[in-house]
Amino acid sequence: MKLKQLALAGALSLAASVPAAAEDFTGTLAKIAESGVITLGHRESSVPFAYLDENQQPIGYSIDLCMKIVEKVSETVGKELEVRYVPVNPKTRLALMANGTIDLECGSTTNKLSRQQQVEYLATTFVTGTKLMVRKGSGIASVADLEGKAVALAQGTTNELAVKAAIEELGLDVKVLPVRDHAEGMLSLETDRVDVYATDHILLYGLMSKSKTPEEFEVVGDFLSYDPYGLMVRRDDSAFELVGKAALAEVFRTGEIMEIYSKWFDPLGVPATPLLQASFALNALPE
Repeated sequence: MKLKQLALAGALSLAASVPAAAEDFTGTLAKIAESGVITLGHRESSVPFAYLDENQQPIGYSIDLCMKIVEKVSETVGKELEVRYVPVNPKTRLALMANGTIDLECGSTTNKLSRQQQVEYLATTFVTGTKLMVRKGSGIASVADLEGKAVALAQGTTNELAVKAAIEELGLDVKVLPVRDHAEGMLSLETDRVDVYATDHILLYGLMSKSKTPEEFEVVGDFLSYDPYGLMVRRDDSAFELVGKAALAEVFRTGEIMEIYSKWFDPLGVPATPLLQASFALNALPE
């Protein structure tokens, strides 16, 4: 090899070994590369997706998946990252993502086309739908039994829309109690302020598992909505979105997703449905 060729090869090798600088990135990746910080939005009572443990630290299925993305982002920008957590709720999560407060939302958020006007979503991580939680012996088996009853609904959720639509369609007289989050909804049911708390069925099972008297409650009714969950990222930021997609595709492709799934859902007795397993397979994209 000639001297010039050797010099060029050495320069290329050196360039490949040098970590990328912040100016080599755009959007969220540039922000993270410059600051060395990635900010995760998390729910506080969405068991088992994202909630606070006994030390008030965020844990859960969505948190574990987000940490896989953090690892991929760290690898991409070439530096160890500080992870900061910001609590979000149904009313604040989209706004905090859209205005740049959080970089990645790790919760139990339904991917809806209308929401994609403000944010973007990564691959589907769970599929659920709206159901009702009641006290056993309440006589409530479906929305049709809610005449004269009170129901708690978390504001800004797909569940709120689904239940209100079903009530209106049936022409029922139902008192609606707006609540801030799932913890407040569960408390309103436990203290008999309402007869029903309605949200995604998997969250209802999670709330029951954390109740002091889980044997007193049951989940009833048909699914009132279709709710595919996805981790939220910023809209119009394809570079960061691609890193997130790549991280999840690897988890799906290697089968690690089932280990993570089992960790959080086996204690609830909720196996992965064929539909969810198909979603994992479809999003196990090749490199």
